[in-house]
Amino acid sequence: MLEFILRPSPYQRRLGQSLLLLALLVISYLVFSRPGYGQPFSHFDKLGHFGAFFCLAALLQWATNAPPWRQLLWLGGYALMIEVIQSRLPYRHGDMIDMAADMIGASTFYLCLWGLRRWQGR
Repeated sequence: MLEFILRPSPYQRRLGQSLLLLALLVISYLVFSRPGYGQPFSHFDKLGHFGAFFCLAALLQWATNAPPWRQLLWLGGYALMIEVIQSRLPYRHGDMIDMAADMIGASTFYLCLWGLRRWQGR
């Protein structure tokens, strides 16, 4: 079903690495640039954080052969770096709740992956 995530070929892993790099560049641009958009409702940006890190976790799984706990550490470091840099930008602010949304999004991916592996193992 999702063999490219569960057991990617070397070509698929290289493709995953390229897409991960592209996603990191796009997300970094978005989180460090001056926001030019409104929010349709309060805390709407938390959904963006959740979704971005869910996708980053999927791409990291696809791109590497590292265990999920290590991938979560890498993603946690990236999330922390984002908030530290944003806290130093005059038009942004660092928010640990954003980091929590990041890690909940990534953790949700790994829970889904665990469930998929258990389901396929039956």
